[in-house]
Formats: sequence, structure tokens, C-alpha cells
Amino acid sequence: MANHKGSEKRIRSGKTKKESNHYHAKTVRNSIKKVRATSDGIEVSKQLPDVVSMVDKLAKKGVIHKNKAGNLKSKLMRKANSLAKKAE
Repeated sequence: MANHKGSEKRIRSGKTKKESNHYHAKTVRNSIKKVRATSDGIEVSKQLPDVVSMVDKLAKKGVIHKNKAGNLKSKLMRKANSLAKKAE
């Protein structure tokens, strides 16, 4: 157990940040699942900017790695583009 006030505060603030990061990461994962499950191109094009923005924010905060964020966005864009081609 920590013996210094600073260490104890660090433990408390770390716990708070972990809970916040977990909440935001879970929200993004659910949004990505929702986009992947959608087969309507118009609906995906509406949801995509919000999901991409959330993924970028997670990468900026360091919750997920920047390369993982890029991979997620790339896969979502490919899905959106394939649905757009099918709609034509």
C-alpha cells in the first residue's frame, strides 16, 4: 500500500481515469458493432462521422493505439464504400 499522500492521490485518480477510459472505449466498441451490423448504406453514412470522431478521440487520449484507430477507421470506410457501391 502507498505510504505517501501523493501516491495515494495517484492511485485514486488512476482509478477514476481507468473507469472513464473503460466507459468511453466500451461506447466506441458498441458503436462500431452497430455500424458493422447495419446493411443500409445511408444509415452507415450517417453514423460513420460520429464513430470516426469517437475513435480519433480515444487515440488522442491514449486509450487505444493510433495504429489500431487507423485500422478501425479503415475497415469502417471499406464497409461504407462497399455498401455505397451496392446501392448504385
